[in-house]
This record gives sequence, structure tokens and C-alpha cells, in this order.
Amino acid sequence: MKIPGKWVSGKKYREDIDGLRAIAVIAVIAFHFGYLPAGYLGVDVFFVISGFLITGIIYRGFIKGQFSIRDFYLRRIKRIIPLVLFICLVSLCLGMIFMLPDDLENLAQSVIATNFFNNNTLQILTTKNYWDVVNEYKPLMHTWSLGIEEQYYLIYPFLFVLVGTVRKHWIVWILALLTILSLVLYFAPFPSYLKFYLLPFRFFELSIGGIAAILVGRNLIRHRLAFHLALLLLIVLFAGLNFLSDQWLLFFTIVITCAILISANHENSWSSRLLENRFMVFVGKISFSLYMWHQVLLAFGRYVYFQEMQFTDYLLVLFLTIVLSVLTYYFIEEPFRRRFSTKVVLIVLTAVFLLTTGVSWHIYTQAGILKDVPELSLVKEQGERNMHARYNDRINQLSHSFSNNNRIKVLAVGNSFMRDWCNVLLESQYADSVEISYFNETTPVSELRTPAEMAEIIFITDLDKSFMEQLNVSREKVWYVGTKNFGVNNGIFYNQSGPDYCSQRTHMEEGYLELNSRLKNTWGDRYIDLIDLTLDQEKTVPVFTPDCKFISQDCRHFTKAGASYFASLIEPRIAEILYH
Repeated sequence: MKIPGKWVSGKKYREDIDGLRAIAVIAVIAFHFGYLPAGYLGVDVFFVISGFLITGIIYRGFIKGQFSIRDFYLRRIKRIIPLVLFICLVSLCLGMIFMLPDDLENLAQSVIATNFFNNNTLQILTTKNYWDVVNEYKPLMHTWSLGIEEQYYLIYPFLFVLVGTVRKHWIVWILALLTILSLVLYFAPFPSYLKFYLLPFRFFELSIGGIAAILVGRNLIRHRLAFHLALLLLIVLFAGLNFLSDQWLLFFTIVITCAILISANHENSWSSRLLENRFMVFVGKISFSLYMWHQVLLAFGRYVYFQEMQFTDYLLVLFLTIVLSVLTYYFIEEPFRRRFSTKVVLIVLTAVFLLTTGVSWHIYTQAGILKDVPELSLVKEQGERNMHARYNDRINQLSHSFSNNNRIKVLAVGNSFMRDWCNVLLESQYADSVEISYFNETTPVSELRTPAEMAEIIFITDLDKSFMEQLNVSREKVWYVGTKNFGVNNGIFYNQSGPDYCSQRTHMEEGYLELNSRLKNTWGDRYIDLIDLTLDQEKTVPVFTPDCKFISQDCRHFTKAGASYFASLIEPRIAEILYH
């Protein structure tokens, strides 16, 4: 079956698409600044635009028999890779100056993943949750979307080549089928992080734009509603539609964007004024640079200077983002796309690729420890990967049955915070008086009944009171170990100086004080309140121990120094519990 109509080229350059890009990048930046709850959908607008433009390029050459995969990849390389590699290089240099070892190691991983078009996969393997506050301190967090686009670029041309061996005009039907399959995956009950980060769940956004490009090229659909649709898109991105679920809001955004792309926009003066004015077109042209720079500046700004960003801080970051974006547009994006020869481009990009990948690999093998960090008891020559995580995880080795000795039998059940508490017990003066048996909170109750009967004391976290009923244990045996938090990231404290360096304090991450209060009300005198041990009247907690060691390496779990410090603070309570 053929798609009727003759391919029409229309305008070679559509200013309204740059206007759409401007709307998308402004929404994304405002979202990351904390001002637009639905601004993240700007990335989805970018996906639809990419699908529209890339399909148009491939399909035109495909129909005329002039499409070259080699030329396609060279154009994509010139368009994307120079700026990406430059941003990775800048981030790496800044990271080596300002970052603590774990954060630098994570950045090195992100550089390698970004260089190989896979930062979206890395996010799945690490944080999973895009909305986690720790991502605000990751300079390359946003390159997950580039990973999806670049993976799309790698496979998409071959779809046309394969279909072309049968019948060229089948492509639109193949795209329609793949779009339906991707939509089925998107609305199916898969984990949300897979839907967010993987191409198969996002393919429909790109392919819908691609189908629109073919329909426009064949002059099959035209309308003059671009202005009204653009206003609707602005409402969605800047105000949100609370009556829609996130999934349907995303789908609605894609449909609106696609409808704008297939409009006869040049015949509508109002849409031209909105999307094709000089400001919007220019912002659209530098949108790639704006997108790449804003997160780098935000992350390092938070890491080095802004503990709690104010409106004026965001204005400064925005100003720097615009200035640097203009510079990289004119001195990196445009020269590599239009002025430098292919040979020069490939030589330079290969050199920078090898440099950033090689340096990142070295940082990774050194666990990010390029210098001594006494605050974390790290020495460059003796650095070990995941030293602090292993300190927490060593408690997993205590999952055993109690032995026949005279020590007090302590059963500990819970998550990583319980392992922290076990370390506090083992750093206290009562370490030799207790025998700890640890199980995580997912352990079946049937496996816990015997150790619970033998235990004299049971500590729990992340469990409710029904746990006691299921085990049929006395309330007098059970103690709930409270939550804790020491801010969001240690970078801001590490990069300070002065006589008060070791006495710095921080507000806890949002929600922890409220959670602590709820748990205290629930468990009453059976609650072990860790936060109250160091909380002051301003509701802040210390960052360092009295001997200037970080209490927590990740702001959530104890370092060895942190566990020892809290053991010294709570030893009277430990004695009361053990010998009551």
C-alpha cells in the first residue's frame, strides 16, 4: 500500500521549530530551577522534534534513493558530539578541583557513559529515581536524554534500509506498528524507572514525530491552529494539568507538539509572532547549549557555593548559562557543523574522546581519590573503592544463629540504617558484651521466629508494630531505631574554609524531621531518637565529628568516625537498654 501524494519540501528551515525548541528548553531549565512542576515535559517536546526532523532528513533521501548512512552519522556527529565532549571535559576538570572522591568517581562514570551514549543505562544501574534530590548534584545527570536520542540515531536509519529492501512506502505503516508497540510498553505495568530511561518505552515519542514528518512531506495533513496549540502547550508546560496522570500528561504533550509540527504555521501571523520572533528563534538555535550548560552550572553551584539557592542565585546561574551557551554555540557548535573539514572534526573529537574517557577511567580505578581527604580518613596511596559502603555492609556478615556464650543476644532487623545502628553498637564500649544477629527487613517472618525467641533485645527499623505481632514477641523486647540525615551533599561544606570549618552545621533533607516526629509519636518510650542527640534550636545538625571527620559520607549513613561519635553520645542509653 502506498502513501498518496507527492513529497513537498516546503521551507528548508522552519523558524517555528526553533520557537518550539525555545519553549522546551525554557521549560526544562525552569523545572530544574524549581519553578515549573511540569517543565520536565520539555524533554519530551525535544524528542518529538528530533523524530520529526530526523525522519524528514532520512525519508527525503530514502525516497530519492540518495540516503547515505555514512553521511547521516557524520552529520549527527558534527551536530552533537563536539559540545557533549566539551561539556564532559569541563565537568571533569571542575570535578577534579572541587569534588569529594565518591562524587568524582560517580562523575567519571557519567563521563564514560555519556561518551558511549549510555548515561540513561547508568542511571538505571545507580540511582534509578530521576527525581531523587541527589541528582541535583550530578553535573551530567541530564545527558540521560542524549543517551536515548543517540541510541535512536544508531538504529533508526537501518529501519529504513531494511524496509527499503521490500517496499519503500511501507515505512509509515512499520512506524505506526512500532509506535503502537512502544505505547503498549509505556502504559504496561513496568517499573517507572525503566519507562523513564529506556528507548523502547520512549520510542513512540520519536516515532510519532517521524510519522508527522512523512505526513507533512506528503502534504496529507495541514491546519492553521498552530497558535492555539502553542498556547495549549504553554499551559501544559507552565501550569500543568492536574486532572491528568503523569502518563497521560506526557502523551497529551506529545500529541500537541506533533500537531504544531504538522501545522501550516507560516500562514498564521499570530503563531509566527509567538514562535518565529527573533528572541524565540535565537533561544531555539542555542537550545542545545542551554540544555547542556544549565545542569552543569546548577550542580557545581550547589556543590561549591549555594547551600540553599535563592532567586538571585538562580538568576546568576541563568546569566552564566546564557553567556556560556552563546559562546559554545558560535565557537563550538557552528564551527564543527559548518566550517571545519570532516577530517579535522574526527581527529579533534577522537582526541577529546580518548582524553576524557582515559582520565575518567583512571579516576574510576582510583575510586576518585586523587588526593588525601583527611575528613574521610582517605589517603591517596591507600584508597579503596566503596570503603564507607563496605563499612555499612559488613553487618550483613552477622546473619547467623546465636551461639552459646554469655553475651547479650541482640537481634537486629531492618535496612541500611539498622546496619548503621549495629556499627554504633560495635563502636561503643559495650561491643564485647553483645552478640548481634542481623537480618534485612525483607527476611520472611518464619526465618526470624527462632532468633527472635532466643534474642534478649530486638532492634528494628523500617517495620511497623504488626511485625511484633507476627513474631509474637513482647513489646519490652523491641526497640525502634530512629531515622537520621546530615543534609543532601557534603560538597558545599568540603569547599568552605576558615576557622569555623569543622563546626559547620546543616539543615536536614526535607521530610526527615517530620518523619522523626511521627515515628517518635508512634513508638513512644521504645523509640531511639538519633536526631535529637545533635539537633540544635535552629533545627540543624553537625556535619563533622569533634575531630573534624565527616559524620556521614553520603549524608545518610555513618562513616566509621560518625558511628564512633554517635556511640559516644548514646552510650548511656545503650547501657540502659542492655542492662535494664
